[in-house]
Amino acid sequence: MSYSIAEAAAATDLTPDTLRYYERDGLMLAPVSRSATGHRRYSDGDLTWIQLLTCLRGTGMPIRDVRQYAELVRAGAGNEQARLDLLRAHRAHVLAQLAEVQEHLGAIDRKIGIYTDKIEADTIGTDRGLDLERTPTA
Repeated sequence: MSYSIAEAAAATDLTPDTLRYYERDGLMLAPVSRSATGHRRYSDGDLTWIQLLTCLRGTGMPIRDVRQYAELVRAGAGNEQARLDLLRAHRAHVLAQLAEVQEHLGAIDRKIGIYTDKIEADTIGTDRGLDLERTPTA
């Protein structure tokens, strides 16, 4: 199946400009095919590759590393160790970022707990005070 640039953009949640950039910057595995009228036609394989690019970029992989990975894949068999090394290095970077974010999330959770406890304590104190005021005296 083939897709116009608008259809490919919709399928990948990217803009046509981003798709053109990926092609222009050498991030695609092969040149995107063209229709008889010269319009870009994306294949299912192109969309699968674009989804991987989106994943790599979404995890913060720098464009230079994405470009290097694309070059390795384009080169074909025989460089699997280099691809693996690149992906493992990026994975380690993502795990370090994730650990840092989890640490920050822990600090936020602790602050939420402090404020929640304070508000609940204030509410309980207010409720008790109201109950005492409403209790008829003898």
